[in-house]
Amino acid sequence: MKQTSIAGYTHGTDAVARSPVTLVDLEHMKKSVLFGDDDSRYLRLSREVVADQVDAILDVWYGFVGSTPHLLASFTSKTSGEPLPDYLGGVRKRFGQWILDTAAAQYDQPWLDYQHEIALRHHRAKKGRTDGAASTAIVPFRDLFC
Repeated sequence: MKQTSIAGYTHGTDAVARSPVTLVDLEHMKKSVLFGDDDSRYLRLSREVVADQVDAILDVWYGFVGSTPHLLASFTSKTSGEPLPDYLGGVRKRFGQWILDTAAAQYDQPWLDYQHEIALRHHRAKKGRTDGAASTAIVPFRDLFC
């Protein structure tokens, strides 16, 4: 995996713990959602298409989240309820890299480990710590699966 200079982007480093989800578990999850070899192949082909569109994709996503109060709440101060611009900016950079990573995913142990790290960053276990953001404690599941 190509390393980046994005703050908090730790894919493939020793800073990421091993996921409790095994590669066998991942294969079962892929089967559960009918995700097969063709899906992986086409997703990898998409990387070339989306590579120069990441900012546009993020603009749409941030526009939607920013205009949807219950989604924006996950990026706000836990005391004032106001959006945290530095937090949103840090997340944006990592999310952009995640889009590219997803399109190039090999579904190996380092990839699985980083997906678990991302999950922890949406949970009270690590939410806001990467950016030192005094934000809400958790991203509600109802806001993640969309």
